[in-house]
Amino acid sequence: MPGPPAALPRVGTLLGVWAHPDDEAYLSSALMAAVRRAGSRVVVVTATHGEHGTDDPDLWPPHLLAEQRERELRASLDVVGVSEHHWLDHHDGELGGVPLLQGAREIVPFLDRFDPDTIVTFGPDGMTGHGDHRAISAWVTEAWRLTGRRAALWYATLTPEFHAEWGALNDEVGLWPAGSSPPVTPYAELAAHIDSTDDLLSLKHRALRAHASQTWPLEDLVGSEVYRRWWAAESFVAAG
Repeated sequence: MPGPPAALPRVGTLLGVWAHPDDEAYLSSALMAAVRRAGSRVVVVTATHGEHGTDDPDLWPPHLLAEQRERELRASLDVVGVSEHHWLDHHDGELGGVPLLQGAREIVPFLDRFDPDTIVTFGPDGMTGHGDHRAISAWVTEAWRLTGRRAALWYATLTPEFHAEWGALNDEVGLWPAGSSPPVTPYAELAAHIDSTDDLLSLKHRALRAHASQTWPLEDLVGSEVYRRWWAAESFVAAG
């Protein structure tokens, strides 16, 4: 069975476009850290403030949770050495109602302004099937097409090995909602893969922990050691 790519390919200037604060940490914090360590630029765009990301809206009304998640995102990006961040200021949970071309046109200026070598976002599956995730994938892909596909576009994905190791836990916590189909990409088809180990693993754990309103309940549920290994790997497949 083929193993993961031997080394991270040249990424150059990296643009990450995500739906909510913490998406970037789960799916690309190790990649961002590696790119910054190589001396290249990283820019992150987040579409919403994640103001509805709670099971207790009485404790966390939307305006307060939005402010909290803004602080958490800044702290998480600080961990991986990223200082360039932009909001699109959409409402959490409403991206799917935005027409595709309108959403894409919000992304195009970032591609023109920063001229990234590599763009990372969700695949069409939205990773968990979340409507906001799928919308962002569609917006970014259309913006990439509209601007001539100048950059490499990578979709976050998962490997068969991830599903084999963590499938039971994923089911236990309800990671994949009913009707969703999580991505799976064999190593041989990946554009890039990072297995976070040693200091990079500790750094990714810190980046995730910075999003405490979202990550602490999961870490408390499964235990710190399991949690830090759960999302240690980051995998990406080239679009189209």
